Amino acid sequence: MPNKLVDSVEHAISERPMNWRGWLLLLVLLGQLLVLAGVLGSARYPLWAGRDVALEVVPVDPRDLFRGNYARLEYAITRLDAGLLVSQQPSDYRAPLQAGSRVYVMLEQSENGDNTWQATAIHRQRPDSGVFVRGRIMYRSGDILRLRYGIEAWFAPKDKALALERDLMRGGIAHIRVTDGGRAALHAITPPTAPPE
Repeated sequence: MPNKLVDSVEHAISERPMNWRGWLLLLVLLGQLLVLAGVLGSARYPLWAGRDVALEVVPVDPRDLFRGNYARLEYAITRLDAGLLVSQQPSDYRAPLQAGSRVYVMLEQSENGDNTWQATAIHRQRPDSGVFVRGRIMYRSGDILRLRYGIEAWFAPKDKALALERDLMRGGIAHIRVTDGGRAALHAITPPTAPPE
């Protein structure tokens, strides 16, 4: 009987580390899944809750064939005149716009009949109203700001991405969705030769 008791205690002790490791592994896996779900949900949130906005795509140089399966995009709002900056605070006059600065670009629908939206102003702080897209200044060259909005790549199989880049050399329309906070996600692209969706 004592031998059986010792055996059962040793068995219980030897089992416990495995159980803890199993629970720990399960918790780690669940944590990773939650993080991945959060990242995916955050990236797709503008597509679920955003407002439709059409942006003019401007031609870009063809990409390097070895850079991956996506089409590189540039918009009419990628390069903006620094004169569009609207000073909201007295400190705006003293602090110049620098690379890496977050800005909010106000958009208004153009009157040229193609339903695209154009930049009308740049704000340092998030505007209280209106349609705007959040971006970052990549660099400044003289009075021209180059901005990035996180919607500069359209992922597709290599052949389709290359064909799309060739089509977009003649321009096109990008359909994005923008949340009330200015976060944007790319929804669709209409090359000039493609029929409207």
